Amino acid sequence: MPNPEPGRPSTLITVPESFREMPRWWHDVAGRDWLDALPDLVSAQCRRWDLDRDGPVMHGSNALAVPVRRHDQRLVLRLAPPGDDVAGEAAALRIWDGRGTVRLFDVDHADRAMLLERLDGTRTLRSEPLGVAIPIIAGLVGELAVPVPDEVRSTASIARAHTEKFERDWSALDGPTPRTQLDRALELAAERATETVLGRAVDGDLHSDQVLAAERAPWLVVDPVLLRGDPEYDFARVLWDRLDELPDRTDVLGAFETFVAAAGLPDDRARSWIVLRAMSYLLWGIPRGLTWDPPKCRRLLDLFC
Repeated sequence: MPNPEPGRPSTLITVPESFREMPRWWHDVAGRDWLDALPDLVSAQCRRWDLDRDGPVMHGSNALAVPVRRHDQRLVLRLAPPGDDVAGEAAALRIWDGRGTVRLFDVDHADRAMLLERLDGTRTLRSEPLGVAIPIIAGLVGELAVPVPDEVRSTASIARAHTEKFERDWSALDGPTPRTQLDRALELAAERATETVLGRAVDGDLHSDQVLAAERAPWLVVDPVLLRGDPEYDFARVLWDRLDELPDRTDVLGAFETFVAAAGLPDDRARSWIVLRAMSYLLWGIPRGLTWDPPKCRRLLDLFC
């Protein structure tokens, strides 16, 4: 590895062991090779974009984030592993253009690198009480609802897929919920599949850990998944992500009512998507050996079916 230029800090990083231990890499040989190559990839990208390292390395479950500077500009270099759709992620961020989301400054598709606005990686919305976090998320749902092209995947198409898969997946697991809950989920999926789709953006992965404190705005979303359609699509994830903080039925229903009121969304449509998302995640998670989240999905189904 070449020495850094005189007067410039080294861009050589050490990949955190906590990142290497993420479940994603357990059966991913290409991913583990990528982890080994990361120090060189970071240094090369810093040279290419004229960046200086500016803080400790951070990570989520998939990507590595390195605080950097370009002259006086504080940024983050994000590198994603093989298989990640960085082109799609960059295109989504360009559509949002900083409206509710982190801002994109540059992208290198070949090396799956993005240069992003610097947010406070030490403070997510999980640090706030749920009673504070839910109205913030509701506000972000509205801010994220920017116009999107018709070719963006719609929530109606996801509901249509549920009508085709729920019965088969439920039967393959010997009926992990009461039959009445499956029937209700199928009924709601058919309704959401045939409703007119709004031409507005939806984040398909919105929860407390994906909302970071920022300078340009109090809170901004990172790693959004671009969809088109129903804005209440992913509120179920907000609930199951912090369901242990809502011990009673009245607590969960109160959180739901706070969200729909703050977001100005239809109560019935929001209930529908909680059922659909909870059933979908339950049927996906059980065969993959998840043990922590399926009981939360069952709890939501018991409350909202």
